[in-house]
Amino acid sequence: MSDSNPTLPDPEPTASAAERPSKGRAAAVVICLVLAALLTAPAALAYWGQRTLNDTTRYVNTVGPLVNSPEVQNAIATKVTDTIQEQVDIEALLNDVFSGVITDRPRLQRLVGPLAAAINSLIDRQVREFLASDEFADLWTAVNTRAQQSLQRILSGDQSGAVSLQGDQVVLDVSEVIDRVKQRLVDRGLTIVQNIPVPNVDKQIVLLEAPQLKQIKNIYAFANPVAKWLIVVVAGLYLVALVLSRRRPRTTVIIGAVLAANALLVALAVSVGRQLFSDALAGTVFAPASRVFYDTLLVYLDRGRQVLFWLGLILIVVGWFAGANRYGSAVRGTVRGGLENIGGAVASGPVGDAGRWVAPNAKWLRVVVGLLGVVVLLWGNDMSVSRLFWSLLLVVALLAVVQVLVGAGRSASGARPMVPGQAVPGAAK
Repeated sequence: MSDSNPTLPDPEPTASAAERPSKGRAAAVVICLVLAALLTAPAALAYWGQRTLNDTTRYVNTVGPLVNSPEVQNAIATKVTDTIQEQVDIEALLNDVFSGVITDRPRLQRLVGPLAAAINSLIDRQVREFLASDEFADLWTAVNTRAQQSLQRILSGDQSGAVSLQGDQVVLDVSEVIDRVKQRLVDRGLTIVQNIPVPNVDKQIVLLEAPQLKQIKNIYAFANPVAKWLIVVVAGLYLVALVLSRRRPRTTVIIGAVLAANALLVALAVSVGRQLFSDALAGTVFAPASRVFYDTLLVYLDRGRQVLFWLGLILIVVGWFAGANRYGSAVRGTVRGGLENIGGAVASGPVGDAGRWVAPNAKWLRVVVGLLGVVVLLWGNDMSVSRLFWSLLLVVALLAVVQVLVGAGRSASGARPMVPGQAVPGAAK
């Protein structure tokens, strides 16, 4: 009678086989999230470096506004004025010129000091007028173009250019500014400055003390080829984690928290770097302008950090509302039901025809809408918080249109539209 009472199969092997893929997926999700979390901040810094330091046009556009910075103008004016005045002792020249006259009329000696001060004031005024002119703005663009290219050469081992490495110092050559100012003074009759020699050391501004530059050059040689794609790899890791996850709302919240935490980490790194940069230039003529220069150079990174932080908060909110909680389910049911009822009310004609196609394809259409939002955010590589919110508004509007068309398609096909507040089919319990 054994045939009438067949032995039931042992359920444990089946359960074990089902658990193995689940555990493998969970492990893959964890690995992807951990790797992405560790690489997000380095990827942001690498992407900024690629788009700012390695791109001549973007670098020049970034530092271009510094031409109008009072701190930068004052640092350059001080350096140029001091250099000219150190090489030309105006008071000694006047004493030499008036030596015979002063001997006959000693009271004329009193005029030497005021005349010397007036000439020095003229030099300072001409320097500052030049720095405020369109001519200097054009020169600033040309100098910074060469400076960016020189920086690339320094990191590649070439020491030529406007910016060069001398010992442990990175220096900026301002000889062209000095030559232009000397010519302006000669044109205004101060010919005594025409042929004054200016030592090379007085033509340079120390930008950075860099005893670790050799190590930086080695890191640059290794990291530069992969830096461009690191942010793509990180985005791919987040995407793979989300696709493999069985609890996507929770994973979305985790991704949002990781992004927000990395944004705070980048902010901390930028703050520490600012202090180190200022300390490195302390005591130099460029010290008062160091923070302005640093903040301007990193403005693109700072905007990206803000976008990263707000994107993280948005993902946390989205993941929470999409999760298995009473409030999220109620909001989803109400919004989805209301939109589908609107679609049902306008289901006649072309709207109904479009809805019949959209309803079975809504899932991948939502993915396309999300990708479109990413394209809008990244278009032109000029991310900002305002663009993030415009992208979010576009995604929300298009998702609403899709849901309205889903309701229209169901109504046109004879399906019962959802009632606001009704449980969402397939929603997590």
